[in-house]
Amino acid sequence: MNVIPAIDLLAGRCVRLYQGDYEQSQVFEENPVAVARRWVSEGATRLHLVDLDGAKQGQPENGQAIEAIVRAVDVPVQVGGGLRDRDRVSALFDLGVQSAILGTAAVENPQLVGELSQAFPGQIIVGIDARNGKVATRGWLETSEITAIDLAKRMGDQGAAAIIYTDIQRDGTLQGPNLEALRALASAVKTPVIASGGVSSLTDLLSLLGLVPLGVTGVIVGKALYTGDVELKQAIRAVGQGRWQDVPPDLGQSVWT
Repeated sequence: MNVIPAIDLLAGRCVRLYQGDYEQSQVFEENPVAVARRWVSEGATRLHLVDLDGAKQGQPENGQAIEAIVRAVDVPVQVGGGLRDRDRVSALFDLGVQSAILGTAAVENPQLVGELSQAFPGQIIVGIDARNGKVATRGWLETSEITAIDLAKRMGDQGAAAIIYTDIQRDGTLQGPNLEALRALASAVKTPVIASGGVSSLTDLLSLLGLVPLGVTGVIVGKALYTGDVELKQAIRAVGQGRWQDVPPDLGQSVWT
């Protein structure tokens, strides 16, 4: 599995929200470029950026910070937040971003995903953020009636390169990923799935390896990296390269037996 560090941008700073609540944000670093360089220096092969202001306002708001990060690192960067039309997605690619993540647009304008997937093959990812199984939109401020699994199936048909599944009630809580929901979604689609939300330890990452045969190809880790609950180098050695010999025996045993 690919371990992908998350950098959430709010007013140009690196923050983490608790269960998607903008009123419960914690600033971890004033300089997101420094954060990006740190994760790459520790072995990250991809970065996940979220423009939280953009998600809320409906248009990208942290373009300057995103461009600075792209220029500062030599790994692919995927970005989501406020991408609701072709012009904004195209502008993001012009900055050097490799993949664009559509969330609200996938619900409100699903044909756009198909159009963009044809125009930018392999570069369009759909972010499905769920609360009690239903898809949330507009920076997690609204909840639709469509289920995460139904939307994932539709987006696979539209040509999405991957699905990022986030359980909002686990995000930022360090309570562990929702394995049951991930298993159900990955089993229902052929599109690669990236897990997100709740990862709190190396044990959580190891537990996700059991879903790899179902198509879970990556995991986004946020708060646990910033609090030190997960050490990126160790995480990459454990699940990124499948180097089981580097995993402490007690951890491996507790997950797999």
